[in-house]
Amino acid sequence: MLTPSGFHVTPASAAAEIGIGLLGYRFMGKAHSNAYQRLPFFYPELPARPRLVAICGRHEAALADAAQRYGYEGYTTDWRALLDDPRIALFDNCASADGHAEPTIAAAQAGKHLWCEKPLALNATDALRMWRAAERAGVVHMVGFNYRFVPAVRHLRDLIASGRLGRIYSLRARYLQEGGDAPDRPYTWRHDRAAGGYGALGDLGVHIIDLARFLAGEIAAVSAMTATFVTERPLADQPGVRRVVSTDDQFVAAVQFASGALGSLEASKVATGRKNHNTLEVNGALGSAVFNLERLNELDLYLREPDNSLNEGFRQVLVTERDHPFYAAWWPHGHIIGWEHTFVHEAHHLLNAIATGSSIAPDGATFEDGYKAMAVADAILRAADSGQRQPVVYEPLTPEG
Repeated sequence: MLTPSGFHVTPASAAAEIGIGLLGYRFMGKAHSNAYQRLPFFYPELPARPRLVAICGRHEAALADAAQRYGYEGYTTDWRALLDDPRIALFDNCASADGHAEPTIAAAQAGKHLWCEKPLALNATDALRMWRAAERAGVVHMVGFNYRFVPAVRHLRDLIASGRLGRIYSLRARYLQEGGDAPDRPYTWRHDRAAGGYGALGDLGVHIIDLARFLAGEIAAVSAMTATFVTERPLADQPGVRRVVSTDDQFVAAVQFASGALGSLEASKVATGRKNHNTLEVNGALGSAVFNLERLNELDLYLREPDNSLNEGFRQVLVTERDHPFYAAWWPHGHIIGWEHTFVHEAHHLLNAIATGSSIAPDGATFEDGYKAMAVADAILRAADSGQRQPVVYEPLTPEG
């Protein structure tokens, strides 16, 4: 059909839709919403497109602005309204950690598919409740461990799975950020154990715990130390009033994997000069690899080669070839992608699973993975408090096992 000016009219899409209800509109809410909007650009074959039905938050003026900017059809200040809306098939929880368990369990009981940001809950007990509720409801469930969807990380996982690195001996991971050392930085929910969970351990540590499990398998035991360097912070809305910080600024842990491999995990909010320094190194019998999130399109790789002792060394692999993970959807080789694109990969994986019945695991993180990350975090706290090595206790899906 042509308009009077001679333009062809684009017909309305007849593709199936998955209605989205989003809780939380700030940092993670923006990242998820951007991913939904970008999906049709780069994954036109997706069997069901996202429909941004409604967004939810506490502050109405900011919420209304976010709904318009992100492209949602409406907004609400009551998350229960998202569960009552028959247009919504996927409940996406980007609230703070203390707002994960109750709404997500209720959403599962309402038959909604689930995407919940990390950490899955404030503790392993609540995370286990969420996993069990999602499984009982028979809904698709995924945790927002987006670093599983970095092409270089996925390429590393493929190298390990193929045996190219040989038997894995060790894994070291560090996630370092600055800003927590500023004593006048206002107190927020992240400084309150009742609301934020674990401080650096819950905010940054669970990411590297999940990456460690993703790459090297289950963690069996831990030894650890934690520290809080800024013990009080001012309240932004009450001048002169300070509140005690009950979460950690930094943790360091030694871990043993079920395979026998050893590892170290460290996260800090007081690493002066570090912006988002998430690094990991894997050492195997036949090779090693190093990844740094601040250079997320690259992987430093060493593969032992016979009769090559004079030329041995690490080489940089630019993970942007068409045959590298995820890259067929993007640009010509050498044209790098960014942090926000990991959420596009993640959203594609989730919506495809909902539409086709394919599995979230093992490439994506299920609520089981979210629970197991919290079980490791709990063990790290027990080890730090006791000064003794602690086993990681994984409860079964059902009380009967």
